Amino acid sequence: MNKPQILVVEDDVAVGNLIATTLETQNYQFHRAKTGAGAVLDAVSYRPDVMLLDLGLPDIDGVDIIRKVRSWSNMPIIVISARNEDSDKVLALDAGADDYLTKPFSVDELLARLRVALRRVRYDSGKVDAQSSVYENGELKIDYAAGCVYRGGQEIHLTPIEYKLLCLLCKNTGKVLTHNYILNEVWGSPTLSDTPSLRVFMATLRKKIEPDPSHPQYIQTHIGVGYRMIRQQGEDL
Repeated sequence: MNKPQILVVEDDVAVGNLIATTLETQNYQFHRAKTGAGAVLDAVSYRPDVMLLDLGLPDIDGVDIIRKVRSWSNMPIIVISARNEDSDKVLALDAGADDYLTKPFSVDELLARLRVALRRVRYDSGKVDAQSSVYENGELKIDYAAGCVYRGGQEIHLTPIEYKLLCLLCKNTGKVLTHNYILNEVWGSPTLSDTPSLRVFMATLRKKIEPDPSHPQYIQTHIGVGYRMIRQQGEDL
C-alpha cells in the first residue's frame, strides 16, 4: 500500500518544522507550502491525500483556500490555526474543512485527527464502486435502499427527521458538520428550525443508537460548532 501523502501548508517555520518532524516519525510522506498560492498549486500537482492547513497565510486567507480546493477536490482538510473562536471554526468548517485543531496543539492529537482523516480516505476509496446501499459502523447498520436502521442486528425505529440526521452524519463519517450545515441539509434552511431544536433531535437519536447515551460512542458533540459521526475502532477499511 502506498504511503499517505500529506500537504502541510504553514508559513510559521517553527510550527512547520514541528509538523514535519511529527510526520517523519510516523513515516508519512509530505510536502510543504508556505503560501496560499503555493498550497493551491501543490494541491493540484501533488494530489495529496490530506491537507494540513494554517489559516493565517501571508497572501491568501485559509478559508478562501478551502473554498478553492473544494471546488474540485473532496480531500480531507484539517485546519491548524491560532484562531480559536467558535465563529472562526464554524466559518472554516462551513467552507468545507473536515476538522479544526487550535494552536498550540499536542502532537498526539494531531496524529489522531490525521488517522481519522486517512481512515475516511481509505473508506471512501474502497466504496467508490458500491456507493453502497448498506452502511456499517461497529454495531450500527443502515440499509439505505430499505430505509432501515439496525444496532446489534435489531431494527431501530426512527422518526423521519432522526433518520435524515443519522444518514447525513453517517455519509460524512469522521467529518465535523456544523449546526448550520445540518439545519440546511435536513430542514432546507436554518430559519425552519434552530440549534436548540437540533439538540433535542440529537438527544432522541442518541437514545436510540447509542449503547450508553450519557457516554456516546457514535455521535460526538463539538460544543458551539456541531457534531461528528465517529468511525468505530477495529473497522476493516
